[in-house]
Amino acid sequence: MERGRWVRATSAGIGFCDCTGTETMTLVLPTALRSGKKTSAVSVRTQLADAAFAAVRDFYVSSRYAQHRNDPDICDFTFGNPHEMPLAGVVSAIREHAAPHDKNWFAYKTSEPEPRTFLADRVGRELGLAFEPSDFALTAGAFAAIMVAFHLMLDRGDEVVFSEPAWFCYEPMLLAADLTPRKVRLKGPEFDLDLDAIEKAIGPKTRLVIVNTPHNPTGRIYGRDTLEALADLLERASARFGRRIFLLSDEPYRRLRFDGRGFVSPAAVYPWTLISYSYGKVLLAPGQRVGYLALSPLMPLSDRQALRDAMFSAQMALGWCFPNAVMQYALPDLEELSIDRAALARRRDQLTATLAHAGFDVLRPEGTFYLWSKWPAGDPERHWNRLADRKVFVMPGSIMGAPPYLRISLTASDRMIELALPAFAALAAA
Repeated sequence: MERGRWVRATSAGIGFCDCTGTETMTLVLPTALRSGKKTSAVSVRTQLADAAFAAVRDFYVSSRYAQHRNDPDICDFTFGNPHEMPLAGVVSAIREHAAPHDKNWFAYKTSEPEPRTFLADRVGRELGLAFEPSDFALTAGAFAAIMVAFHLMLDRGDEVVFSEPAWFCYEPMLLAADLTPRKVRLKGPEFDLDLDAIEKAIGPKTRLVIVNTPHNPTGRIYGRDTLEALADLLERASARFGRRIFLLSDEPYRRLRFDGRGFVSPAAVYPWTLISYSYGKVLLAPGQRVGYLALSPLMPLSDRQALRDAMFSAQMALGWCFPNAVMQYALPDLEELSIDRAALARRRDQLTATLAHAGFDVLRPEGTFYLWSKWPAGDPERHWNRLADRKVFVMPGSIMGAPPYLRISLTASDRMIELALPAFAALAAA
């Protein structure tokens, strides 16, 4: 058996394969699934997704954090939510474009020509790629873009490789689409892509590899050399199995980079790449959903045109995965806006200094608005609860497949940072 971790539904539960090739059953599903008999009103694929979502769901709705997440006096470093008033430019853009100009202003909107043309020019200049308007599908954020990509390209049972620690939605989304996740570990201590592990995880059923750059939760940005090596790997694997392997480049943090770092999209390196992007991160307005799925213009025209032709139907069939009219009209105005990246860097540096002194092993982020760190020696759960005792809440790494670690969102306010620093420092005396 090849290396890598994968998930497979069986009559006994969910099977996991670890890096030694030993299968173990680590999740216990409802009796109906274990017996092979479907008695629940809930579909099997949704039960599988529910089991994969359990950790983050329970953290959000029934944990100690859930009991306090709406309290005004906590220091909330968990999710990438705003803790200050929205950007004034976002408010004014939505307000301006909410006023109808004609009778069709709020009519059905798919991927409208004007924002697609705008994106082809603007994103093309940003990434150095000659996009055409039809390479873009407007979506309700990157979440929808990813799900559209899964259904657009993949068939039931196809395998998808991604690296852990990872955004906690890839696995349940794949399971909900009747796909098979295969997970490999990032290579420590810098959390580089482990190209050898990716290559060993690829098999005859592999159809897609996901790369998230800048990476949530570690903040790593993968450079051109790494991406070119990955492209060579995927080219070899596609030839070996006689089946094209695609790449999904998940880039919602692309414009949130520190220390003047550049960015190379995998779409500029590997032709068979699709890009998922969301404006919710750079605007820190995740509740206003607008993003896109884009096809690399380097992709051979036959493949590119086939995906273009099917995109509309895929978005329709998945439940109208288009952004609403106002967000599409506002997109050129939103493109010019960003949260305060200098403030994110300042918070990063403040927290890094305090955490390092308290015995945390901090990975200095190159991008995103997260800080990824290993807990000091001792029990991570105990450390988490000691912070919670002082009304400081962080994302436990166990939710992202890395129990010894934690993630801190730098979208917390400056006041939260000031109040939380003594709580982090106090762990050094534990």
